[in-house]
Amino acid sequence: MVDSKNDWSEEPQTKKINIELEVDTNVVDSSKNKYQGLIDLARAFDQWRIFPRIFISTYIYLLYKVVIWYMELNAPTMEQSGLVSVVVGAGAAWFGLYTGSSKGKDK
Repeated sequence: MVDSKNDWSEEPQTKKINIELEVDTNVVDSSKNKYQGLIDLARAFDQWRIFPRIFISTYIYLLYKVVIWYMELNAPTMEQSGLVSVVVGAGAAWFGLYTGSSKGKDK
């Protein structure tokens, strides 16, 4: 059995070795992303704000139809007035979401 205490006192062994290394020196442009065209399209689609415009247009159409319906009633009831009030009140929320959803220039 070898005494491990004696291994500490010995000088470390050094060896010289030759290593053969092959390096590929071709320049590879890794900054190109093959999905960059789709990313640009998604950003343009986001800047067009298609969905908020569809939602606000749908709300305007709904508001128009509800107001015309309400004005044609002979004797509107409290429930019918409440429905019109809710639809018109929702317009403030829609408008706030629509105007507040734009992206700031400071980002």
